[in-house]
Amino acid sequence: MSSKELEESLSELQVGKRQSVQNDMSEGEVQVSCFTEDLHDVTLHFQIVKFSKQIYAWIGCNSAKLGHLYAAATTRPNNIVSVTSILGGTSDNTGSSIARRLVLKTGLNIVVACNIPKDSPMLEATAERKLTERLASLGYFRPREI
Repeated sequence: MSSKELEESLSELQVGKRQSVQNDMSEGEVQVSCFTEDLHDVTLHFQIVKFSKQIYAWIGCNSAKLGHLYAAATTRPNNIVSVTSILGGTSDNTGSSIARRLVLKTGLNIVVACNIPKDSPMLEATAERKLTERLASLGYFRPREI
């Protein structure tokens, strides 16, 4: 076998290997989306990471700090949404309500990191609206049952 034939065989092998890796990645693909919204005097930063059965969302207000971290999921037997604080104090529940509503809308487990000031309910509502708009545009919401 000449060196040219060997190189061709190796290149064919590498192409076949890449295709099989790409097929495996499409089954358990992780999708990341980042965006920023400028409001009147506040800049909201968002990051959405979609795993196969879970969504991680980060909302940053004027900084890149992690903030409080909440996890939410449906629990059996009545499919009630349960939320727990993973990081942060229990007195500030700014992101817990966002996490609860996102579970209801997506049907997936949700982890939300949020550093919105706790005395800003309008800012929290605006951040949730922007986040849900992006999640809907990405196709992460489950269809409504009639």
